[in-house]
Amino acid sequence: MSDPAVRVDTTSQVPPYEQIRAQLAALIRTGRLVEGERLPTVRQLAVDLGLAPGTVARAYRELEAAQLIRTRRGAGTRVAPLPDAPHGHDVHQLSTLARDFTAAARALGAGTEDILNAVGNALDSESEPAPASQHTGSGSANPTEASATIPAVGSRAR
Repeated sequence: MSDPAVRVDTTSQVPPYEQIRAQLAALIRTGRLVEGERLPTVRQLAVDLGLAPGTVARAYRELEAAQLIRTRRGAGTRVAPLPDAPHGHDVHQLSTLARDFTAAARALGAGTEDILNAVGNALDSESEPAPASQHTGSGSANPTEASATIPAVGSRAR
């Protein structure tokens, strides 16, 4: 099994930090990144994705605020233990994301059926592994998309 990858699409209306945050949160909550796994440094992930370090730092801060990761000087950034209880989601944030996506899709001329199909396809693709060619560094065939393999350093806490 290859390591999971984070991808950033610079043409998306979703800010890059939010793309990183959402993808890492999903990888953690679904168990693809497990407790103790070490994440790349802010600087390394920024280089891999071709982004400013502040962008990655913001994503990491939000993940830390959500208690999904922990950063300790000398120990790096690692996946935090998940709470025993199932995680709840922020209904307000989910509604905001849905409104933003719907507005962007309508601006592209998409109708309700197209929007629902796009969401269904996105949900289906979450459970399918990406092709192996997309799991390496930032050399994406699409110049508007960059990817980075996670975790890029170390593995589990000792």
